[in-house]
Amino acid sequence: MSDTPALTDSLLTLEHRVATLTFNRHDVRNALTGTALMEDIVQTATWVNHNTEVSALVVTGAGSAFSSGGNLKEMGELRGRFGEDPVKLQEDMYRHAIQLMPLALESVEVPTIAAVNGPAIGAGFDVCNMCDIRIGCSNTVFAEAFINLGILPADGGSWFLQRVVGYQRALELSISGRRVGAEEALKLNILMEIVAPDSVLSRATEIARDFASKPPRSVRMTKRLLKAAQRLELKDLLDMCASMQTVSHQMGDHGEAVTALIENRPPKYSGK
Repeated sequence: MSDTPALTDSLLTLEHRVATLTFNRHDVRNALTGTALMEDIVQTATWVNHNTEVSALVVTGAGSAFSSGGNLKEMGELRGRFGEDPVKLQEDMYRHAIQLMPLALESVEVPTIAAVNGPAIGAGFDVCNMCDIRIGCSNTVFAEAFINLGILPADGGSWFLQRVVGYQRALELSISGRRVGAEEALKLNILMEIVAPDSVLSRATEIARDFASKPPRSVRMTKRLLKAAQRLELKDLLDMCASMQTVSHQMGDHGEAVTALIENRPPKYSGK
């Protein structure tokens, strides 16, 4: 299943088991609303999970911004529609639209890396936090800016942000709506690394390719364990570990890894 899906406002490539999703609406600073970017994200996540040829996903933005978040013009238009049928708007705009994006990214079975090439504001910031790893540069700026527009992070940002920076800092960032530069973001654990602006994508791809060089099934199973560990009690997690480890001992790539170490040669994984 190597054919990439036809996306509307994004570019999607697959090379060396690394998929790269590039938001391609730099004309609106890659705004997530008023474009098809959210639909592209959901479609990509589904494709990744069903494609055994993918071992990592890099997400980045074309142009000077990663994503400006919500489209202000569309927000104004939506405000006028609230009186028509607020329940229908809740379904159409949130449950069946925006909120499909966090569910999709949270369910991606391979490591996800955000190459944050520029500002990531509001929902754009939240998308970064939905990824497993974030690489930034001097142009990177974050802001949980919903409060400045008198609205809330209905995309699940409050769930993701406090898992990255902790409750205390998440509350401060959410209620202040202030901007966070790259150096502070590194201290707050929002960014894992800061590199030169022209190296953000290449560094994210380098990390992704290292992940992709590992046994493909083990990569997905390891991420599944880490995600499960966030919500399970230790005893329940250990039961899950035992079951998954029993399976991994029977996989061909486990035998290949052991043999390659004994023979002092690079392993050749088959994904089986």
